[in-house]
Amino acid sequence: MCEHCGCRGVEPIARLMDEHLALLDLGGEIKRHLATGDRRGAWELLARFAHELDHHVDREERGLFRALKDQGDFADAVVELEGEHADFDELISELGLDDGDLEERVEELMAHLSLHIDKENLGIFPVAVVTLGAEGWDTVAAAEDAPATR
Repeated sequence: MCEHCGCRGVEPIARLMDEHLALLDLGGEIKRHLATGDRRGAWELLARFAHELDHHVDREERGLFRALKDQGDFADAVVELEGEHADFDELISELGLDDGDLEERVEELMAHLSLHIDKENLGIFPVAVVTLGAEGWDTVAAAEDAPATR
């Protein structure tokens, strides 16, 4: 996890990064349950994971991503990241408790999430800190304060 660029000094970015850590930790818990054969426990945690991921993605897309696109900066990178968000929804919705390959599919999901988080933490977040103007940060603040839409 990147700590040297100063992103954590910007409160909305710090919150998103903290949510990333929480999602990765929850993913680790899910994998530990699966490794011990506790599919029910893993399934319950997967439901929580899906909810937390959905809430995170909603604020990220309505806030930081919207601000970057409105400003005209890094739109291609943002669209790519939004596409990955949609991929997570699809991967999660296709999981089933009785799937013979549940462990492998969860492992794939978590590996994909880890790479995605690196793209955000090491790429788009530092860019946003440097490039967003006051109007962009207003968009981010509005998304932080608004109720979730997903």
